[in-house]
Amino acid sequence: MTDLYQSQRAMRHMRQQAMQRGVIAVLDIGTFKVACLILKFGSQGAAEGSGVGNMAGQATFRVIGAGTTRSRGVRFGEIAAMAETERAVRTALQTAQKMAQVRVDHAIVCFSGGQGRSYGLEGTVELEGAQVTENDIARVLSACDVPDLGPGREVLHAQPVNFLLDHRSGLSDPRGQTGRKLGCDMHLLSIEADVMQNLVHCLKRCDVEVAGLASASYASALSSLVEDEQELGAAAIDLGGGATGISIFIKKHMIYADTVRLGGDHITSDIAKGLQIPYSAAERIKTFYGGVQATGKDDREIIEIGGDSGDWDKDRRTITRSELIGIMRPRVEEILEEVRARLDAAGFDHLPSQQIVLAGGGSQIPGLDGLAARILGQQVRLGRPMRVQGLPQAATGPAFAGIVGLCLFAARPQDEWWDFDIPADRFSARPLKRAMKWFKDNW
Repeated sequence: MTDLYQSQRAMRHMRQQAMQRGVIAVLDIGTFKVACLILKFGSQGAAEGSGVGNMAGQATFRVIGAGTTRSRGVRFGEIAAMAETERAVRTALQTAQKMAQVRVDHAIVCFSGGQGRSYGLEGTVELEGAQVTENDIARVLSACDVPDLGPGREVLHAQPVNFLLDHRSGLSDPRGQTGRKLGCDMHLLSIEADVMQNLVHCLKRCDVEVAGLASASYASALSSLVEDEQELGAAAIDLGGGATGISIFIKKHMIYADTVRLGGDHITSDIAKGLQIPYSAAERIKTFYGGVQATGKDDREIIEIGGDSGDWDKDRRTITRSELIGIMRPRVEEILEEVRARLDAAGFDHLPSQQIVLAGGGSQIPGLDGLAARILGQQVRLGRPMRVQGLPQAATGPAFAGIVGLCLFAARPQDEWWDFDIPADRFSARPLKRAMKWFKDNW
């Protein structure tokens, strides 16, 4: 945990240095596409440090470069072939740098892999003085008892979501307030360490230092949920290519995140197998003719499959749109039912508002909102990322919710565990406790 704490602090320091120099890149490394935006910060953005941010200061930066390319070597949001992923990242980076006419050395990255697990932690301390100081915040965060994450897992996000001061709860920032006892509720998201290390290694091979890491579901929610939804409680469902991310927000903080390892690529794969056509042809048919709600006229709408196999009869085949919907709908229902199971496990029904927002490239399937309303609940809407200054028109669709949210995360991220100076004895006491337990068990 000490190494993790120090490495995350080093990333935050790199991010601040890059912002002071004026430019930083944000990268969304997904299963379907790799997208890159280059942000230029003004003097206002450089002066602001980390803080508990709401809808992360949109006026402090503008997009000056953008690049997108087809993702290769990524499965389920995780790197499967390093060389291919490196080529895709280099292509997106170089396109964005050429447009911006500037070279970037630091990037903030979001990804959907790693099989994230959410934990709710709590801690309480007595105040040393009359008023809450920065040191008290650090002490109460260190008092949160981190569970055994399991071998090979590391913390990606560790955000204080609620503070308690004596009998008062619901405080977002208690610094400067008077009290005797300070409590904290913290949300911790852990992922597989190897997935994170592979991403960092891939960026280093592209001559770029990683100045921050974020969950794609968290970034997508930042740009898709409006302020009232973040405050009252809402779930953002990011339907990506290889995985579907889930994040629940309340009081403008993420309190739960999870991932379903199913996405748009699985729907395309079903079409390719069902019609016995190449993957690229299946993707084209899904994009132009796909849907999940069949109507009477779909029986009369004929789709030419096409192809270049050399078999004239096979390449001239046709299907009706209702047949295509019959292939797509079972997989979409399976994804939504998995999402429903995760939301039920998280206790989503107990939130004051049960708003669900669909984002990501997969949310563009016609009729999806109606089907999702029947499976997930009545309050479902399609989300689009909020507009940021300088964003190209091509990058304003739901498929770019993750990278737009990453821009907001880069401009003013919320406070996390490593933004505070955790007392050194917090780390030194742990190995000693482990050593004492080993001594008792073995002697």
